[in-house]
Amino acid sequence: MNESATTAAIPVRVEKGLVHKHDAGQVLLSGLERLAEDEFLIAADWTEAGDLGDGAVLLTETIRQTFPLLSHAGYGVPFGHRLLWSEYRYALNLPNLRENGTGGRPDLHIRCYDVVRRRDRVTALSLHITVERDGEQLATAHTRFTIQPPAIYDRLRGSHGDAHRMLELARSRPLPPPVSGAGEEFRDVVLSPTDTTDRWQLRIDTHHPMYFDHPSDHAPGILLLEAAKQAVRTLRHPRVGVAEAMETVFHRYVELDSPCWVDAQLLPDDQLGRARFLVTMHQDGRLCFTALVSVAGDRTR
Repeated sequence: MNESATTAAIPVRVEKGLVHKHDAGQVLLSGLERLAEDEFLIAADWTEAGDLGDGAVLLTETIRQTFPLLSHAGYGVPFGHRLLWSEYRYALNLPNLRENGTGGRPDLHIRCYDVVRRRDRVTALSLHITVERDGEQLATAHTRFTIQPPAIYDRLRGSHGDAHRMLELARSRPLPPPVSGAGEEFRDVVLSPTDTTDRWQLRIDTHHPMYFDHPSDHAPGILLLEAAKQAVRTLRHPRVGVAEAMETVFHRYVELDSPCWVDAQLLPDDQLGRARFLVTMHQDGRLCFTALVSVAGDRTR
C-alpha cells in the first residue's frame, strides 16, 4: 500500500523533530499541505533567519529540512531511518532576493518524482522545488536523497556509524586554523589553508551550532556545500561575487577521523557568462564530493 495514502494528518505546525533539529530556533519550516499524491506546499519562515548567511545558505538549509518533513509526514517513513543526500542543484533569482532581502515567509512548491519503493516503503525520492515569496520566484532547486533503515545503515557504516564515538575522536584532535579571505565570521569558516592557493583542508568544527545541531557520524552535506562556496570565494579574493548556481554530487561520506582536501579550479565561463569553478573533495585518496559553482558578479578575466 502507498504510504502517502495512509499517512496521518499533515501537521499544521512543524515541530523540530520532524526536521531532525534539536534547536527549535533553527527550524525554518512552519507548515505542510499535500496538493496531490506526490505534490506538496511547504511554508517556510525566514523572519528570524538572518544569522544563516547569504541566500544560498538559507535556501539550502530550508530545502534540507524538507527531506525529513516529507519523509515522515508525507510518506510515513519511521523515525530512525537515515536520509542520504545524493545530488543537489540550485539557481538563485538574485534580482528578487536583492530587492527585498532573504526575510519573510516564502512557500516551497515541491513535486516528488522517481519515487522508489521496496516492500511498500519509500527508499528514494527526487524533488523539484520552486521557492516563491509574495508571488515572486526566489529560486529553483532539484535534489535527490535515499532512505535506509537503521540496520542497513549500521551494517554499511560499520565502526564509522557510531556518532558519539566519531565526535569524540574528532574533538580529541586540534581544529586547524581558519583560512582568511572567505568573508565569514571566524566560527563559520570551514576551510584551513595549505601551502598552495587552490587547495585547503576541510575545517570541521563539531561544536558549530548549525552544522552539528545534533550528533552526526560524518561531515553534514550542508557543510560541504558551504566549503565549496568558501573555496571559490577564497580563490577569487578580493573579487566579490555570489554563488548564483551550483550543481553538486555527494559520492561518499566525508568522515570525521581523517583529513579531507578541498581543491578548486577555474573553468570556462558558463552559458550565461558567469565565472565557473569546479570544486572537488577527496579523503584518503577517494573522491567524496564534486560541485560546479557559477558566480554572479565581476568577471575573473
